[in-house]
Amino acid sequence: MERPRPGGATGWSRLQLCGTWYNTRDLNVLPGKLRLGRKDGMGMEQVQRGPILWTPSPSRVKNARITQYKGWLKAHKQLEFSEYGDLWQWSVDHPDAFWHSVWEYFGVMASTPFAQVLAGVQMPDISWVPGARLNYAEHSLTRRGQELAVLYEGEDGERVQWSWDELYEEVRRVRGAMETMGVGLGDRVAAYVPNIPQSVAGFLACASLGAVWSSCSPDFGAQAVLDRFQQIEPKILICIDGYRYNGKAHDRREVVRALQAGLPSVRHTIMIRHLFRNEPCGSGVEDYAALRSDAPLRFEPVAASHPLWILYSSGTTGLPKPIVQGHAGILLEHLAALAFHLDLGHGDRFMWFTTTGWMMWNLLVSGLLVGASIVLYDGNPAYPEPDRLWRLTEELAVTFLGTSAAYIGMCQKKSLDVRTLGLASLKAIGSTGSPLTPEMFDWVYEKVMADVWLTSLSGGTDVCSAVVGGVPTLPVRSGEIQCRYLGSKVEAFDESGHAVRNQVGELVITRPIPSMPLFLWGDDAAKSRYRASYFDVFPGVWRHGDWILVHDDGSVVIYGRSDATINRGGIRMGTSEFYRVVEEDARVLDSLVVDLSAMGVEKGLILLVVQKPGADDSMILTGDLRRRLREALSPRHVPDQIFVVPSIPKTLNGKKMEVPVKKLLMGTAAEQAFNIGAMENPDAVAYLAAHVKPQIGLKK
Repeated sequence: MERPRPGGATGWSRLQLCGTWYNTRDLNVLPGKLRLGRKDGMGMEQVQRGPILWTPSPSRVKNARITQYKGWLKAHKQLEFSEYGDLWQWSVDHPDAFWHSVWEYFGVMASTPFAQVLAGVQMPDISWVPGARLNYAEHSLTRRGQELAVLYEGEDGERVQWSWDELYEEVRRVRGAMETMGVGLGDRVAAYVPNIPQSVAGFLACASLGAVWSSCSPDFGAQAVLDRFQQIEPKILICIDGYRYNGKAHDRREVVRALQAGLPSVRHTIMIRHLFRNEPCGSGVEDYAALRSDAPLRFEPVAASHPLWILYSSGTTGLPKPIVQGHAGILLEHLAALAFHLDLGHGDRFMWFTTTGWMMWNLLVSGLLVGASIVLYDGNPAYPEPDRLWRLTEELAVTFLGTSAAYIGMCQKKSLDVRTLGLASLKAIGSTGSPLTPEMFDWVYEKVMADVWLTSLSGGTDVCSAVVGGVPTLPVRSGEIQCRYLGSKVEAFDESGHAVRNQVGELVITRPIPSMPLFLWGDDAAKSRYRASYFDVFPGVWRHGDWILVHDDGSVVIYGRSDATINRGGIRMGTSEFYRVVEEDARVLDSLVVDLSAMGVEKGLILLVVQKPGADDSMILTGDLRRRLREALSPRHVPDQIFVVPSIPKTLNGKKMEVPVKKLLMGTAAEQAFNIGAMENPDAVAYLAAHVKPQIGLKK
């Protein structure tokens, strides 16, 4: 396709969708997302920007933690920055100096010093603060006293509150018990737990020992959990007997037994009795509440690059990627992100609605690093009424409420108005998981409160942080993310690998950030899978898998995934995980799944199924598939729509054509979405265009 030329006659800008570049004049599939306005003097369309909805007050700017940091830089480093953009530019031009300043500013404790901040020449062959020995958990538990550290509410109204002293004692008790079970440096502790205080204590106890934490939410089915935990061979399994969601109790004891059977490396299973507190744990299971130890709480000094936790992010083939992140990298990244970009510190109550299977749980727990109290909620955020999170914010005096675009969108569509609630404590609202539409921005300022900082952010499991987001000293503009994070050299690349402004391209990071993975668990010595996952398109440059537009002033707009990964509720699953479940059914010949949710389709998780001749009625089959996907993966990964089709579009070598199908269903013409000559079954495309595509359109 011809590229736009200055002064040319085409008069269009370009948008990359799923790896292919389009004229924006051909795209009628992004309602409310890509806003094009008048042409400039060269005949190019200019992106029409939304109005400013909020501007920080002078006192807000003065008291912001990033303002305090700028004052520290001036006093201690003789560096002065008047604008955020100047500070950002320095942070990415001089990453060694910036991250060294973060280390000094927060007083990071290390038993041995580092030789240099950043070693290595090109990603991914770099390392952070080599030589330093430290422990993440020690920095999480520096505060002591009777002020609240952890506040919890369950869906049923149960409340638990731990002071800093009580949290410290709980971590000490669990750590000592783990140590007697033989848990030590580098051992893996797998947790099948909800977002409850015991999960926080278990993680910090694990980290204090130098063991490696990995967690999955209990709404995951046994197979989805085993696909993750079997790869890392855990020594300890911490689990829950059940959880509540949407007013129902979900017994998970049978799933726990399946996990025990499928994880032969596990030597001890610790059960948190949550639903069945008056019933014994059962044979081969130890009661969390009965764990005992008299040992003092110590923090094992570990190498800066020692693994802290393992998260999972799925691609489109194979098992979920086990992403390993380290003590020093996460510590530096989260200190900067939480203080400078979420403006959190002592006196704040930080809540993010999340499960333990989403990296936002890890970020939430890291709120302890900056001295904030963390607020946990486990259950349906809209039960028994859609305003549950807002009422919880009022009752627990939350100062920073984090949620998702899905929840804000639900509130907006239900025309919810929460202005009558007592939200005087609320200073900021965070949103992630998928892009916030301008309508969602408007709803917050019209129906929640006019004077609140709304920070939309985007990053992901792969870096366990955001790379673009907010800063409390800049205005909020409808439909936009305020800035690129300090230290994150985020760019939009065109198809030739050139950074572009004011047009959509691949989100890339051209300088290393501390929380990038150390490696993928089980990868070879050359990090082949790691390199293929992030550096195969632009060598030495991190390709994130989203498409992004960067404005001249550094604000950005995210347009969703640029690949076929399924992102539901912040949890990414590869399409291969769907296929393993769906195609185990003897009635199914083939299948294909795509997620159109980020592109504005309300019920956008679409499953195509080819049924064996003579099999049961398709209604019975689709009902059974929904049940199996709910049990094996999670309720959030149940398809919104299932279509029985004659065949799945495939290339000549038999590969499922997920991305072209996604384009077709979003409105691209068949001849543009598919290379028909390179297909083994072109008739499949004609069927989708005639019978499935029109039905998708009706669901927008």
